Amino acid sequence: MPLLDPKTWQSRTLSGPEHTITEPATGDTLGTVTLASAEDVGTAAEAARSAQAEWARVPHFVRAGVLRKAGDLFAEHAAELREWLVRESGSIPGKADFELHVAAQECYEAAALASRPAGQILPSEAPRLSYTRRVPVGVVGVIAPFNAPLILSIRSVAPALALGNAVVLKPDPRTAVCGGLSLAAVFAEAGLPEDLLHILPGGPDAGQALVADPRVPVISFTGSTAAGRAVGEAAGRHLKRAHLELGGNSAMIVLEDADLDAVISTAAWGSFFHQGQICMTTGRHLVHRSVYAEYVERLAAKADSLAVGDPFRGQVHLGPVIDSGQLAKVHGLVQASTAQGARLAAGGTHEELFYRPTVLADVGDRTPAYAEEVFGPVAPVRPFSTIEEAAVLAADSSYGLSLGIVTRDTARGLDLAERIPTGIVHINDQTVNDEAVAPFGGIAASGTGARFGGEANLEAFTDVRWTTVRGDVAPYPF
Repeated sequence: MPLLDPKTWQSRTLSGPEHTITEPATGDTLGTVTLASAEDVGTAAEAARSAQAEWARVPHFVRAGVLRKAGDLFAEHAAELREWLVRESGSIPGKADFELHVAAQECYEAAALASRPAGQILPSEAPRLSYTRRVPVGVVGVIAPFNAPLILSIRSVAPALALGNAVVLKPDPRTAVCGGLSLAAVFAEAGLPEDLLHILPGGPDAGQALVADPRVPVISFTGSTAAGRAVGEAAGRHLKRAHLELGGNSAMIVLEDADLDAVISTAAWGSFFHQGQICMTTGRHLVHRSVYAEYVERLAAKADSLAVGDPFRGQVHLGPVIDSGQLAKVHGLVQASTAQGARLAAGGTHEELFYRPTVLADVGDRTPAYAEEVFGPVAPVRPFSTIEEAAVLAADSSYGLSLGIVTRDTARGLDLAERIPTGIVHINDQTVNDEAVAPFGGIAASGTGARFGGEANLEAFTDVRWTTVRGDVAPYPF
């Protein structure tokens, strides 16, 4: 029996307009959903708040059991969910399988959170028991994007639920099923009580209502830096916490001793995986001048060898970008870069939404595709002469999400990493990595630090309460 039944989601009582779910590879219609209005957000927030108090009192092992079952269901229904990820988000099957694997792991790790020690015993100057205890925040609002729709929803939804919260999730309408309704179906089958998880695909008005709603004290947002600034500003006005995981323009530094036979595949993956539509995508290749020419030539050859096409109907390396707006942005940055003197070593063309993996050489500080986040399959390559220059170039960005350094001398690589502000570092790897057990987040324009994964989830989705207990009423000199 299918996990996802269109009749179920089409009968939901939301009051916004109808939205057509489109397959970007073909333009075909996959279904329709009703979008949420600002009024729907308020209704969901109230229902979630009402249900959350009882959920928080449920024994930890019961909550953990629901999360473990949800993890099992992502594996059990993998074939069906994979098809939605491939067709709705343009993922190749391998990327879809990675999302499903991470989704299951996020649930298993979240299940373990439910039984973590809840606080600490504190020393006190008075004759009393003094301790802290972590308590659920209440209702968590999650706003998730289209690019890795399942991962970027579940990594907030799972730990928030495990720690005793309710969740209102607003997925991107372009991936409303694989990034939203699939989670609702999984958790319903896993035994999550009603009204603890609300799925509200919608536009900016729904997102603004979620951030403003006083019944939602914590917002977990993943998306562009521009949108994240707006969310952070609005959350600040309402005195609520906002965990922001935003854009990036991550550098991969290739030192002179790097093994190019090994590094080219790694470099291509960093820039071209999921059509470059990843916040951690390698957006700047900084290569030692002694190997720069060969690196450009070999990376361009690798780009030219990659197959681009419909990931549901053929074996390809890259699928389509998500829509025509994203295509126009990517191609516009490439054209602006070549107009300013960058050399097109590979790619730079497209058929419909299928953009060829692109390599740009001879880029500089003001080259648009080097200076800005492209969010497409574009690899700008720039030479450096000294390790000091590499450190300066890598640090010269408003972003600070991920960093890759390739060298045979790992101690030298670690030393170089210490000079570059970033939230994540990978030695002898590219910049796109994610694990449920690891804290994830960027600094500066890339976000507000590590807010997801492992112990970071405790900070994100609980409040610390100080409690004291005395045997007798405290005496005072009044």
